[in-house]
Amino acid sequence: MDVTLVSEGTYPHSFGGVSVWCDQLVRGLPDYRFHLVSLVGGGSEQPAWQLPGNIASLTSIALWGASPGRGRPRRGAWPRFEPLLWELMDCLLTVHLDGAARRFGEVMRGLFDFAQRQNLSDALRCERSIRLVSSAWPRLRREAAGPVPSMLDVTVALQLLEHSLRPLSYCPARAQVVHCVTNGLAVLPALAAKWTHGTPILLTEHGIYLRERYLGYRRSPYRWPVKVLHLAFLRLLCALAYTESATIAAGNVYNRQWEQHLGADPGIIRTVYNGVDPAEFPAIGGEPDIPTVSWAGRIDPIKDLETLLRAFSMIHRDLPEARLRIFGGTPKGGEGYLERCRRLAAELGIGAAVSFEGRVERIRDAYAAGHVVMLSSISEGFPYTLIEAMTCGKACVATEVGGVSEALGDTGLVVAPRDPAAMAQACLTLLRDPALRQRLGAAARSRALESFTVDRAIGTFGEIYTGLASGRPLLAGPAR
Repeated sequence: MDVTLVSEGTYPHSFGGVSVWCDQLVRGLPDYRFHLVSLVGGGSEQPAWQLPGNIASLTSIALWGASPGRGRPRRGAWPRFEPLLWELMDCLLTVHLDGAARRFGEVMRGLFDFAQRQNLSDALRCERSIRLVSSAWPRLRREAAGPVPSMLDVTVALQLLEHSLRPLSYCPARAQVVHCVTNGLAVLPALAAKWTHGTPILLTEHGIYLRERYLGYRRSPYRWPVKVLHLAFLRLLCALAYTESATIAAGNVYNRQWEQHLGADPGIIRTVYNGVDPAEFPAIGGEPDIPTVSWAGRIDPIKDLETLLRAFSMIHRDLPEARLRIFGGTPKGGEGYLERCRRLAAELGIGAAVSFEGRVERIRDAYAAGHVVMLSSISEGFPYTLIEAMTCGKACVATEVGGVSEALGDTGLVVAPRDPAAMAQACLTLLRDPALRQRLGAAARSRALESFTVDRAIGTFGEIYTGLASGRPLLAGPAR
């Protein structure tokens, strides 16, 4: 069976939880041929993973490099494009009106057909498009609140849409199933495959894409009108993905609830938890000599290292000998966030007690480095770092986001996100109580071995692929 696997900013070009999940899936199904479609930044990115032999092809779609293009729009292209652009703006600026979601799907199909024959990027960047949008925007805003968009807002918004819609210019690969491992822009190649070949779509969300975009836009440099327009585009695109998918494999019950709230049919949703290989994460014996908190993951604002550092400053005040060891690579473009965290550690007076150690060769070593493993994220799906640490038998403190509570159950301590005082208190409780650490760690390992193994997850996806390819999608599992 041929499966197209679509990702954005993860496998196989970077490391992290979603990439680990993709690599497990591909290697765990050696009799399937995978065609990778990866949405990347500039297009020069090289694979960070050694790809297994059952990957038949890799297509990188650059969102921010040179535009794909098909030559300049031919004569007569504008009369076809103008009504599509007007309809798109009408959908984005009147998203609360009845029928906007259905119309948005029709517009996306029209833009795909246009992009297969013409240069969609040039059409969106041309002066006529800027004039049309600058005229339509105030007229279509109805009674919406917020500042009136400037000409700069119009230009920036069109640039964002042009970059976002680039996947529509690529010819879709032919396969029996197309599997999106995130919602959002990665759905565009999947929709193209469905429109062209009738390929059924399987959607897996590890974190809720739309929620994370809203969180990310809090610190974006764009003015309010630009944010409103682009978030409306992403909101409608995510909703379209839910309605066009044949099956949605929710990573946890938390995601399932979000997906249903955003319009997904509960009858097509199956909960499939992430899993780890127990052989790679045997129980860790012994602890460091110095009270240590360890953290592992990618250095990214969504992981909220700033709250972690503020919490550790409180821990360090009570336990001056305590140390914080931070393991994980920094994605390209995220170097500024790493430096911000280093500066914050220095400002808090804990610079000498905190070490940023980069990506570790064996992630198990990161968990062994601490008495307590910490997860400080403001958004997660079903985090690998948590279930890996649990499998190693480590006591964990984690923020109550995504599927964290589902993973930990009563085997760890859960605190509210962005609450450094609660985080510090939970860590201090475990650092001061060896018996509690041992009891929670043992319970966490038992829970992980019972429910979160990789064989169980991969077997479920093999069944889903077979059902979709045969035209008989599996019935939804229980909302457990």
